[in-house]
Amino acid sequence: MVSLAPRLERTPPSFALSERARRIKFVLTDCDGVLTDGGVYYSAEGESLKRFSVRDGMGVERLRRAGIATAIVTGEDSGVVRQRAKKLDLPFVFGGIKDKGAHLATICETTGAGPEELAFIGDDMNDVSILAALGPHGLTAAPADAMPDVLAEVHHRCAAAGGHGAFREFAEWILKLREGK
Repeated sequence: MVSLAPRLERTPPSFALSERARRIKFVLTDCDGVLTDGGVYYSAEGESLKRFSVRDGMGVERLRRAGIATAIVTGEDSGVVRQRAKKLDLPFVFGGIKDKGAHLATICETTGAGPEELAFIGDDMNDVSILAALGPHGLTAAPADAMPDVLAEVHHRCAAAGGHGAFREFAEWILKLREGK
């Protein structure tokens, strides 16, 4: 049976988290359930709308000013996601990725960043493999409304829900850690 209790022993002490934050070059994020609230509006033509938070967009900008890039890693291959990435001027969108952990080597090769230079925020079971892979090296987080197994895997549990500022909160957490706060 899988334990849903948080694995606090996986979280390094705050000084180690600050060191990790100083190495971060890319913050990777899932889309649905992190940048959106997980809802999708459908029309007769198919998926048409997703709601994104402008506060999360400012989180991307604040990271960029600190020399940290952002990229989306999502199981979907959606024009809506590509449009949001274009608006945010993201260098990479890894779409249609079903096994994110298995795709980590490709992400590292494409971005030029090692696992110790990556942070990831995700919310659902398809994020667990990349969270587990990055946990010993980089930084990880989940929105407040993430699945219990995801919450048990991360360094930072956001107070905000997906699509309601969770990405921004993670960005601010990283920036504060870099300052030693």
